[in-house]
Amino acid sequence: MLPKSNPKSRWRKARRFDSAFGARIAIVSAPYEILEHPADVGFLAYGRTLAELFENAALALCALACAPEKIEERSEHEITACAADLESLLYAWLAEILAAADAEQVVFRRAKVTLLCEPASGQPGEIRGILFGEKFDRARHAAGTYIKAVTLHQFALERSADGFRARVFLDL
Repeated sequence: MLPKSNPKSRWRKARRFDSAFGARIAIVSAPYEILEHPADVGFLAYGRTLAELFENAALALCALACAPEKIEERSEHEITACAADLESLLYAWLAEILAAADAEQVVFRRAKVTLLCEPASGQPGEIRGILFGEKFDRARHAAGTYIKAVTLHQFALERSADGFRARVFLDL
């Protein structure tokens, strides 16, 4: 279960507190919160809809890898993932984004979900989206954390009173 948060206070200024599951959380003025962990880093992402949650989770992942302020939207990359349940679908989406960024040496500024079909009646779910960014340029981009993989450690996706939220940890 994810730590309870006040939906009206999601857009707070940066401050730190201990979460219910033992990690330190740095809250930022964004639709996600960065989670500090002794060995890894993670985030809580929020969305009023599932599509918004998936976009905000992609934003959190990309912002950890490279500061988005200096990334220009010069190229579009289509990402597709399928999975049997919502948690696995989010995991597959993030893993595909990470694989595309690593293989093509690109950094992403934002994501847009173009299709999201929830898993139902034994049918797998599917997500399609477009990521906007450009080739990584050492001279212009502030490289962040090198992310090796998305992990299943404490991975969770749940409906909340104000929509959806997910907890994701990344292997560094």
